[in-house]
Amino acid sequence: MVDPVSDLVSRARDGQARAVARLISYVEDTSPLLREVTAALAPYAGRAQVIGITGAPGVGKSTSTSALVSEYRSRDLRVGVLAVDPSSPFSGGALLGDRVRMQEHATDPGVFIRSMASRGHLGGLAWATPQAVRVLDAAGFDVVIVETVGVGQSEVEVAGAADTTLVLLAPGMGDGVQSAKAGILEIGDIFVVNKADRDGAEATLRELRHMIALGAGPRSGRSDDRWSPQVLRTVAARGEGITDVVDAIADHHDWLARTGMLAERRRGRAASEIEAIAFATLRARIGDLRGDVRLDALASRVVTGDLDPYSAADTLVSGLSL
Repeated sequence: MVDPVSDLVSRARDGQARAVARLISYVEDTSPLLREVTAALAPYAGRAQVIGITGAPGVGKSTSTSALVSEYRSRDLRVGVLAVDPSSPFSGGALLGDRVRMQEHATDPGVFIRSMASRGHLGGLAWATPQAVRVLDAAGFDVVIVETVGVGQSEVEVAGAADTTLVLLAPGMGDGVQSAKAGILEIGDIFVVNKADRDGAEATLRELRHMIALGAGPRSGRSDDRWSPQVLRTVAARGEGITDVVDAIADHHDWLARTGMLAERRRGRAASEIEAIAFATLRARIGDLRGDVRLDALASRVVTGDLDPYSAADTLVSGLSL
């Protein structure tokens, strides 16, 4: 009898889009088969270049992603795209705007696009995204692009999920100042001022370069060979400047490999994933104790002052098995 998981992984590695989609659905649905799937994928992962794209709403992330896909395809590379919505409780991650803008790639067998939501997962983006990336990586995609809604914690998390992080900005939106306040300069490896044909583009470029020169970035590097983030301009809707962006990504990847930072970042990514899974498992175990006599007994002792809550928590955790 054929093992359904092995068969699914085999078909995904053969480039069958439906098999890839099914595996990502296992991640989204927290399928009971997910552990088996992850184990089956592990030997094939670790080859894809993972690129994170973030930025405030309206800067043109989806248009830029589509243009990047076109450029990578012109270089005969297979591309997987994950459009992550960390906040939508209703859409199931089906970001219709993304699908419309990337429609030109819909019939290309060398491109796979998936919108996914992380809300509802214990661990959120940090939990779901690395596992979905692993699916695309193991399926043989050369480049995996993770695009996220540029709001709050998701910006930091996408940086942790990627080898190279692109931060997109647009003129006339106050992005430069806001980026400094939000700490975005600390997570970006490459900054792209999109819609650079608009008024204010030069001012935004100057402001970004000034902030980087003042030492607000980069977020990583060694003192003897430090990566200096590039600031580029694009008009993604017309495909202008996209070649320069892809070349900059390649330069950054070469720097990562040369300095050992690529392996370091990927170890950090794996550590975060393990931690997120462990916390999710622990939360699930504690959730199962709601109404359990052990938890009630500890709560009663805290109420009477016989036990402090930290000691009660230590007792509870020590009695759990992961």
